[in-house]
Amino acid sequence: MMKTLWQNNPCATMAKTISYRNANALKQPFTKGLLFLGTLLSVYMLTLQPVMAHGEKNLEPYVRMRTVQWYDVQWSKQKFNVNDEISVTGKFHVAEDWPISVPKPDAAFLNISTPGPVLIRTERYLNGKPYMNSVALQPGGDYDFKVVLKGRLPGRYHIHPFFNLKDAGQVMGPGAWLDIAGDASDFTNNVQTINGELVDMENFGLGNGIFWHSFWALLGTAWLLWWVRRPLFIERYRMLQAGLEDELVTPLDRNIGKAIVIGVPVLVFMFYTMTVNKYPKAIPLQASLDQILPLSAQVNAGVVDVETVRTEYRVPKRSMTVSLKIKNGSDKPIQIGEFATGGVRFLNQAVSVPDQNNAESVIAKEGLILDNPAPIQPGEQRTVLMTASDALWESEKLDGLINDADSRIGGLIFFFDSEGERTISSITSAVIPKFD
Repeated sequence: MMKTLWQNNPCATMAKTISYRNANALKQPFTKGLLFLGTLLSVYMLTLQPVMAHGEKNLEPYVRMRTVQWYDVQWSKQKFNVNDEISVTGKFHVAEDWPISVPKPDAAFLNISTPGPVLIRTERYLNGKPYMNSVALQPGGDYDFKVVLKGRLPGRYHIHPFFNLKDAGQVMGPGAWLDIAGDASDFTNNVQTINGELVDMENFGLGNGIFWHSFWALLGTAWLLWWVRRPLFIERYRMLQAGLEDELVTPLDRNIGKAIVIGVPVLVFMFYTMTVNKYPKAIPLQASLDQILPLSAQVNAGVVDVETVRTEYRVPKRSMTVSLKIKNGSDKPIQIGEFATGGVRFLNQAVSVPDQNNAESVIAKEGLILDNPAPIQPGEQRTVLMTASDALWESEKLDGLINDADSRIGGLIFFFDSEGERTISSITSAVIPKFD
């Protein structure tokens, strides 16, 4: 009766109305906020672009500048069909001023960075020698490389050569866009074994691999479910507290455990024996370290001596100014035509620099300026102020070196004489930041 009187009371009706209005008043700002956030998210989703990189800017600037210094990277062709072979060639200099915080390149692996298995690698050469494994690089050494690739999946892909340095990460070389045409179903990857048998590597051993993965997954799942099917946690904890831990494992559990402990090794040994008898001439996976000596000096060959006196980076202008003491030991006048560091090439417009590669290097075409552009004569020694200025310092995240504990720059300077012949020098220096 009291409930009925309260429901018929005008005060109660008014209280309900006020509560309803207050609830609606609270909901309106919340709803508007959700709509606003939804609108922002929709606009943001419309502006998203596909990722077009492989982490070139991920490593610290001093690692990219002072480890593997790439140049003359070329692709044999950039448009080809499935099953066609192409090659990427180039050179690199292993910097003498190897960062102290980066492990020495005692184990490095040359590979190609691709968005999935769109290509397969069929051959690989370092200094003209074929090799399969990781290789020990020597700081100060010069190398050339060649990697032969075969088209597998049609599409347009951004590809990079790179060195994977043990305990340091990937140092990317210049990339290129490759267009692969054709049909993926036409791809073939046949290899002749040491027994003379021709096998298709796309599906060879596929059924066997699926069987064993499924077998071990089912066995492990069954063993897990055998224990999970029982009451867990709280009930088992209570039994432990009550001193009944011996009852948690039944005789059947022990027998099944013994069967697995004995059966699994026996099963593995049995199938191992069958495999050895079926393939008696098998070669194990190789885990050695190749030893390939560097070429005769290509960089710092002694023709031109370069000493770095002082380096400053002006943050507002995004420019690196390097004071160089240069001695021309050649018999021809020379000029600085290019400065390359961290995957960026700064070009001097006053010097005719030949097109060195078809890889898509990051280039500042008017980024290099000299205080004295006159050629350095044979036998002359001159101090030159070289300024590499461009927004690429920021966009490529190279200016972050002023925030590193190892704030040093490294790179290659390319000199050209009147006949277009090139001399390369590697430089290194501590960097002094300037904020004015």
